Amino acid sequence: MTEKKQPEAVEGRRERKRRQTRERIEQAAMSLFMERGFDATTIEEITEAADVSKRSFFDYFPSKEEVVFAWQDSFADRLMAAIAARPSGESAVKTVEEALTATVMASADERALALSDLIHCTPALKARDQLKYAKLEQKLTEALIARKGGEPEIRARMRLLSAVVIGALRVGGELWQERAAGVSMETFARETFGELWKTLAEFGDEAKGRL
Repeated sequence: MTEKKQPEAVEGRRERKRRQTRERIEQAAMSLFMERGFDATTIEEITEAADVSKRSFFDYFPSKEEVVFAWQDSFADRLMAAIAARPSGESAVKTVEEALTATVMASADERALALSDLIHCTPALKARDQLKYAKLEQKLTEALIARKGGEPEIRARMRLLSAVVIGALRVGGELWQERAAGVSMETFARETFGELWKTLAEFGDEAKGRL
């Protein structure tokens, strides 16, 4: 017997208009940020470029900063989907490396790279950027526990793995700004993971020597 497919949710007219308005605000804001810089761009200029009222802007975004970081929620969602799609018998370490590398690659378009540079060069955004890693760590932990089970020991191990991997992602993001010319995103990601696993193994050997 074949399983019936659930009907896909149909986007209503109201939802479509809201999505289109949100996207229009994001696009107008990002264009202005790239052209003039974040600090030099006002909300009034964004609303004029997007052809919306200031009130409409605040219906979607509480601040200019939230426009910049709107993409982070979608990154976390894509990462969780990539984790869930990995083979069920795969090790947690392999799952994390493959899913995170794939998500980074899928998100590394021209806009995302330009956005990364904007954040790196804007102190107010750079400070706010650190909050995303706490969210990513929580999401990654939830996705891994959903795959591996919720027993206390497994939960603790998955939390530790998530903390280590997201810490490496943060360091990798900083090192990416200092990378040598011509290094591809995938090569950089693989090298970062390779260095992570090697370092953890070395720390493990050092810890055994203390016992």
